[in-house]
Amino acid sequence: MNDTDVIQVVVIGAILAYALWSRTSTLGPMTPVRTAGLALMIVGFIGWAAARLQLGRSFSIRAKATELVTAGIYSKIRNPVYVFGTTIFVGFMLWFRKPMWLLFLVIIIPVQILRARNEARVLEAKFGDAYRAYRAKTWF
Repeated sequence: MNDTDVIQVVVIGAILAYALWSRTSTLGPMTPVRTAGLALMIVGFIGWAAARLQLGRSFSIRAKATELVTAGIYSKIRNPVYVFGTTIFVGFMLWFRKPMWLLFLVIIIPVQILRARNEARVLEAKFGDAYRAYRAKTWF
């Protein structure tokens, strides 16, 4: 983990907080659906931030194999940034009461699956049996 990682997490957290705070008064009262959305956003952000920080210098936009990160959240989930990013989005959808945003999930989930498969190929090519053993004991 370096300062850039921490700055990225703080900036994204601030953007999420501002988006929620700025719209709170125009969305009406809290309902069970909005409460569930808020809970999903909080859990999603905490999970995403932890995963992003644990990934450290191994984070990249394009698939590359600098090191095999298998500790922390990565000991249970191979792609927690994708999982928790999607959780944040679903929370936003519920918070803002925009069921049409479900269409975005129809696009983003297959894209994330393709990206995860590509990353798996790159990691398996570099780390071989170590990656295969890791993959066998983790989810997505």
